Amino acid sequence: MPFHAARSWRRRASARVLAAAVPLLVLAGCSSDPERAGSSVRSESTDVAFTGCDKVACAGQLDGAAYEIQLPKTWNGTLLLYSHGYRQARPAPPDFAAVDTKPVSAPTPRVAAALLEQGYALAGSAYKSNGWAVADGVAAGERLHDFFVQQVGRPDRTYAWGDSLGGLITELLAEKHPDWVSGAAPLCGVLGGSNRNFDLALDLAFAIKTLVYPRLKLTGYASYEEAVANFRGAYDAVLAATRDLAVGVPKLLLVAALVDAPTQSASYDGSTLQSQAAALVEGLVTGLVFGTVVRWEMEQRVEGNPSGNAGADYRGRVSAAERKLIETVAAGSTDRNLSLLAEGPRTRPDDPARTAFDGLGTPSGDLQVPTLTLHTRADPLVLVQNETVFAETVRASTAKKADLVQLYTAAPAKYAKPAPYGAGHCNFTTSERLGVVKLLDDWVRRGSYPVGPAVTAAFGTDTGLSPGYHPGPWPAEPAS
Repeated sequence: MPFHAARSWRRRASARVLAAAVPLLVLAGCSSDPERAGSSVRSESTDVAFTGCDKVACAGQLDGAAYEIQLPKTWNGTLLLYSHGYRQARPAPPDFAAVDTKPVSAPTPRVAAALLEQGYALAGSAYKSNGWAVADGVAAGERLHDFFVQQVGRPDRTYAWGDSLGGLITELLAEKHPDWVSGAAPLCGVLGGSNRNFDLALDLAFAIKTLVYPRLKLTGYASYEEAVANFRGAYDAVLAATRDLAVGVPKLLLVAALVDAPTQSASYDGSTLQSQAAALVEGLVTGLVFGTVVRWEMEQRVEGNPSGNAGADYRGRVSAAERKLIETVAAGSTDRNLSLLAEGPRTRPDDPARTAFDGLGTPSGDLQVPTLTLHTRADPLVLVQNETVFAETVRASTAKKADLVQLYTAAPAKYAKPAPYGAGHCNFTTSERLGVVKLLDDWVRRGSYPVGPAVTAAFGTDTGLSPGYHPGPWPAEPAS
C-alpha cells in the first residue's frame, strides 16, 4: 500500500467552489453598538475621500513589522485589514522554505485585484516576529489601522479578516476593538484556542512515540536543530510504517483516529480505502511539524511546556467507524495498540507556561461585531472542529452583542491532486473569499443576514450548499 506523505499543507488551490454552509445563530442582533448602527458604518457612499499612495507611504515598516496598503481608484469607505497565517521562525520541514517576512494585504493577488476593483482599500502587515506571534499580530493590526486613519483616510467601516493564525488574530482584534472593527471574518482560524490545539498536537506526538518511534521527544527541545532531528526521525519511521500493512498501517490509522485527521486531503480524495489511509498519513506528517519544530518555537516564547495529556482517554476517542476502518486492515490490532497507549507515561504542562500560552490567543466568545467564519471540512492542520469549540464558547458568553455565522466548504467526491477546494488547510477559491467579503459587507451595512439565499447569491448559484453540515465535537471529547 503506497502512501505518500504530502507537503501540500502550504498550498492554496483556487477553482470553482462547492460550499457547505450552516449558520450558527447566537443572537438576533446585527450591530455591536446601537450608536454605530446609525453612523457612517451604514453609509452607501461609493466615493469617500482619501490620500493616495503618491503622498502616503503605502509600504514601509511600523515598529519593526513591514506593512502594505493598496488603494482603489475610487474608495467605497471600507478598509479590509488582513492578518496572515502562521509563519515559521526558522526554515521548517518538510520543504525547509525560506522564512517569510513580507507583508500581505490580501490572501492572493487575484482576490486583491477583484476587491480593489470593487472599491475596497486593503491593508496588511507582517508581524514583528515569526512563530506563534499572536500578540505581535494583534499589535501589528492596531498600528496599521491607526496609520491608515492618520495618513490615508478615516474608513466608514473596517472589516478584520485573516487566515489560520491570522484568523485567531482577527477574532482577537474584533473582540478588543469594537470601537473600530465593524465586522470580522476569521478564515480557517485557530478559534479553539492555542492550548487546546497544542494539547492535540501532543496527543499525536505521544501516540507516534508510543506506537511508531520511541525515540521521539515530546517537549523541551533544547534547540531548533534538535526539533528538526526529531521530526526527521519520526517522519522516516512513519514512512516505514506505511509499508508494513500488518503492523505499521493499523498503528498509523489509530493515531489518525485519536486526532480526527481527515480522510481527504489536498493530495488524496478519500474515494478508496487506500486513498483515505494516505490522506490520514498526510495529516499526521502535518501534525508532526507542529509537534516538533513549531513546538520548539512556541516553548521558547512562553518559557516552558504548556501542553499535557495526563487525563487523556484515548480509548474513548475511537468511533465505531474508525475502528471498522482499522480492523479492515488488521483485525484485533486496535485494542492491543490502545493498551500500549494506556500504559505509556503521560506529560503534564508547566502551569506558568500554560497560563502564558492561553493568554497569547484564546477567543473569549464575547462577540462585539457581526462575525462570519469559513473553514474547509477536511483541514489537516487547523481541524474544522475548532469551529465547534468556538461556537460553544460564543454560546456560553454572557457579554456578546453580535451574531456568529459559520460556513464550510466541502471537496468533491473525486479529484486529482491538488484538491480544487474544500480539502487542505485554507484551501479556498477566489469566489469563496470574495463571497465572504460580500456577505459580511451586506450584513454590516444593510442588515442582510448571511444565510440561505444570501449565501447562494454571494458564492454563486452552482456552489452546492450543504446547510446541514456540523463539524462534530473536538477530538478529545469521547467518540459517539
